[in-house]
Formats: sequence, C-alpha cells, structure tokens
Amino acid sequence: MTEHRGCEALLIAGRSGVGKSTVGWEVSALLRDAGTAHCLIEGDTLDQVHPAPPGDPHRSAITERNLAALWANYAALGHRRLIYTNTVSILEGGMFERTMGVPTRLVRILLTAGDATARARLAVRETGSQLDAHIRRGALMARRLEEQAPPDTVRVPTDGRSVTDIAREVLAAAGW
Repeated sequence: MTEHRGCEALLIAGRSGVGKSTVGWEVSALLRDAGTAHCLIEGDTLDQVHPAPPGDPHRSAITERNLAALWANYAALGHRRLIYTNTVSILEGGMFERTMGVPTRLVRILLTAGDATARARLAVRETGSQLDAHIRRGALMARRLEEQAPPDTVRVPTDGRSVTDIAREVLAAAGW
C-alpha cells in the first residue's frame, strides 16, 4: 500500500460490549511495538458532560470541539495517524474531515458480535446500574450500524476470537 500523504483515521465502531476500546488499545500496542507513530482517542469521553450544552442536546458539537482540540495537540507533535473508538464513529466521517484539517483517509471498521457475546462482555464491565440500558441500546445500535454503515466499512467479527487476532485484522484492513 502506498503511504497516504495526508492524515489517516482508523474509526472503530460497534455496539456496546463488542470490544471497541479493548481492540483500540491492542491496535495501539501493536503499532507501538512496531515503532509506528499514532495516537488513540476514546470517543466516549469527549461528550461526558451534564447537562448537555445549550443547543447541543445530543452533545455532538462538544464532541467535535473536544476532538478538534485533542487532534490539534497531536498534529502539532507531527502525528498523522489517529485511532478513534466510538459506537457510531463510522457514521461521522464529516466530523473527522472537519477536525483533522487536511486530506484524511478514513478507514471504517465495524466490530460485530452476537447478542450473547455482547451481553456476557457487558455483564463483566457494567457492574453498576447501567447494564440493562447498555444491553437494550447495544442491540438497537447493532441494527442501526448494520443498516447505515457506509459501503467502504470493513466488518470484523469478534465472537470467540482473541483481542490480538481482531486487532491484527483491523490493522490489515487499515494497511498499517
């Protein structure tokens, strides 16, 4: 694969419990071990504000502002590769084109998992009051992502697979 001259954003999306954050961290570790410069942003942290900002009930504007601020700092250090994990990241290509400020190659990855796998993973992670809500929203989101994923989206199944194996498949899809 030819080196992209602008920036590259590896967007890792999927339902709750599919392993987005875990896979993102593993992709980062594999790149670090290979000496490949990159940065990782966990998108779920960019909109964690209550109440929602005025005029931004879905917190999408604050997400974009926070992403732009973080990316500006990474870009100032010379970074050109971003790993971004968030449930709907594959549907938000315009946000990355606006915030990254240069021609950006988007690699869209949709991690998939069956209901039983997602439920089991969430039961380990969600020890507070949000388990049922994550299970319900996750099932709805899995259907939405499957229906609305852009045509260039690469689907990567996670059921019964190791995190390292999944991360290697994601990296291969990105050509990194």
